[in-house]
Amino acid sequence: MLNIFTLANGRLVQEEIEALEELSKFQPIWVDLESPTVEEKRWIKQYYGLSIPEDAMDEDIEESARFYEEDNGELHIRSDFLIDDDENPRSVRVAFILNQHNAELRSRGVLFSIHDEDVPVFRLLRMRARRAPGLIEDAKEVLLKLFDADAEYSADTLENIYDELEIAGKKVLSGNVSDELAGEVLGLIARQEDLNGRIRRNVMDTRRAVSFMMRSRMLNAEQFEEARQILRDIESLDNHTAFLFDKINFLMDATVGFININQNKTIKIFSVASVALLPPTLIASVYGMNFKFMPEMDWSYGYAYAIALMVASALVPMWYFRRRGWLK
Repeated sequence: MLNIFTLANGRLVQEEIEALEELSKFQPIWVDLESPTVEEKRWIKQYYGLSIPEDAMDEDIEESARFYEEDNGELHIRSDFLIDDDENPRSVRVAFILNQHNAELRSRGVLFSIHDEDVPVFRLLRMRARRAPGLIEDAKEVLLKLFDADAEYSADTLENIYDELEIAGKKVLSGNVSDELAGEVLGLIARQEDLNGRIRRNVMDTRRAVSFMMRSRMLNAEQFEEARQILRDIESLDNHTAFLFDKINFLMDATVGFININQNKTIKIFSVASVALLPPTLIASVYGMNFKFMPEMDWSYGYAYAIALMVASALVPMWYFRRRGWLK
């Protein structure tokens, strides 16, 4: 899908492009390509003179491969954006291209974004820019606001993790944790740990992208101060993720501890039962010996006496263990 965004009365207006000829009708500040087709890439090449690199969505981690400036003045930024999906939380790589200085190309002053799927942060910015006049002034402002919204989206996701861990904490600290409940809680904690790790990586990536924008001297004084505020927000998010990791580790240890307690209870019951059955086993072993002279062998009540003796020798230890509370 090829969407272009123009400014009208200080608001961001979205237009969907279905043919190459329609590009000449608008003067956009932002062109968004979601899963672009070969034909849509050809339109961008023909009209704007912009070639989208084949490796634009590669998962490189080196800064030199993700943040750089071409000889023709094009600024390239590849950044990850979080998608907080209940079933499959993930990060989506987005490639940004911005030509600031080369007036020979129609792409000058237009931000191009390329990604494989819809990103919630993009929807959030579009909604805000339609409702708030003056929020967006140029392409650099679009890019900066996207990173600002990404930091805010990460903060909202962290709040959801707090809520989920609060629920897990109440279940764990209730004092009556069965193996089934412990398994459920462990699954919940593991999902939140994975999401918290993704958030930490996401804000780290956003920090690198914003720092690159500041180093490239592409921002004016007001935008530079806004970028510094984004970095301060990200710093606070780092502290929150570190706290959540500690809380997750505590809940994980507590849950595993309750599982061990339940297992110890089971093992204790088997141990007590084994000890209680030792006296009957001893009695049965004595009367199982093949000596010629054993008084009870010729006694008509010898069998009943042996059985009664074994039952009594089993019940007495069990009574003692129950009295001491070892069977609870």
